Amino acid sequence: MTSDLINPDIAPTPPEGRTWSKWHLAALWIGMSVCIPTYMLAASMIKAGMTWWQSVLTVLLGNLIVLIPMILMGHAGTKYGIPFPVLARASFGTRGAHIPAIARSLVACGWFGIQTWIGGFAIYQVFGALGWIDVAADTALLPILNITALQFVCFLAFWALNFAIVLRGIDCIKWLESWAAPFLIAMGLALLIWAAIRVGGVTEMFPPPPDEPPPFWPIFFPQLTAMVGFWATLSLNIPDFTRYCRSQKDQALGQLIGLPTTMTLFSFIGIAVTSATVVIFGQAIWDPIALVAQLGSTTAVVVSLIALTIATLSTNIAANVVSPANGFANLSPRRISFRTGSIITCLIGIVIMPWRLYNDLGDYIFTWLIGYSALLGPIAGIMLCDYFLVRRTRLQSDALYQEEGIYSGIRWKSVLILVIAVLPNLPGFYNAATHTGTFPPIFDQLYSYAWFLGITIAFVLYALLHLGEKQHAPTSTL
Repeated sequence: MTSDLINPDIAPTPPEGRTWSKWHLAALWIGMSVCIPTYMLAASMIKAGMTWWQSVLTVLLGNLIVLIPMILMGHAGTKYGIPFPVLARASFGTRGAHIPAIARSLVACGWFGIQTWIGGFAIYQVFGALGWIDVAADTALLPILNITALQFVCFLAFWALNFAIVLRGIDCIKWLESWAAPFLIAMGLALLIWAAIRVGGVTEMFPPPPDEPPPFWPIFFPQLTAMVGFWATLSLNIPDFTRYCRSQKDQALGQLIGLPTTMTLFSFIGIAVTSATVVIFGQAIWDPIALVAQLGSTTAVVVSLIALTIATLSTNIAANVVSPANGFANLSPRRISFRTGSIITCLIGIVIMPWRLYNDLGDYIFTWLIGYSALLGPIAGIMLCDYFLVRRTRLQSDALYQEEGIYSGIRWKSVLILVIAVLPNLPGFYNAATHTGTFPPIFDQLYSYAWFLGITIAFVLYALLHLGEKQHAPTSTL
């Protein structure tokens, strides 16, 4: 087929290219889940007033909830071998698909930059702990950038490492995740054992509950929404990976094995080790980078640096490069390949100056995680309703790549539904982002349920406007 809507990277994955088993997908999730933000995830929950076990259960529940759209969205990737932007053409149209694809891509570019900055800053801090950099004397800030030259060099070094791997393509990413997964689990458990030994046993690691705990439910729902928002990004573009799976069983079991278990375990490790640092160092150290700097032993610091680098690298490349690479390729498949899209993503990761984004996020929960979940939730609702309820998983995969066909153009109904589903959360987002009470408190309460509210409104509206429409019989895949 000759079309401007296809290239080898976003064409359906042929049977011989579907080599991922459930263990490959589980390894992918382990590699993505074991990262510094996951380690620090429960910090905000405990600071808000939750006990350690309430925080762990909230992490588990949030990941079990987001696992549902993750597996459902992954179904199309495995059945038809298509990536996320191509699947979006069914519900938004071949041109309208640019809206969800670029929305997801921009969030990923932001995350790519932030994770690259975290990885580079980890190198900077650890080099300081080893005495290779005089962090105390490194205070001269570069104009415009507002960071020091050494910090910028460390950032560029870690960026270059990411860049080198993404240029190798999806097979190199698969290899990285497969090898990183067991190493990262071993390092996490080693850290937990070290902390337990230093404080005299596991029972001594956990903080006592507050004397006067705040009401639980007002804290719980915003934190749960934020936890769902943590992976709301991947719940959209998971077809980018499940298109390589051998079967639906592999994609479903792989995600079930890898996602909720790893997120819960690593958040638990973060809570337990941080609690132990109160006894060991006299203060709670939530940041694993700062903890590495306190270890003292050169060997321990070097091994920890390797672990931090691999953890951040495996998360960053899989979670934050594959999606925008496909999203940018979808803009002009004839001109932009997966590799070119990856290069664009990496360049944006520098241009946005992610250290500023990271430092200016303010309240991480209410402005970042919940904020983009308010946008991505409605997109998921539209696509899930279209694929399962309206089309009953039947797509004409040939037509997804045709410029003049049943999916061509823009589906304005979908665009309208997306706008309507996002609108109720905008006042609450504005209040949270500006730290004001411009809009009544009812909007703050709605915003606490942003992802749930958005996905529900979009799903219901799409069903009401599309049920009863005659669907075309599927044709053979490309």
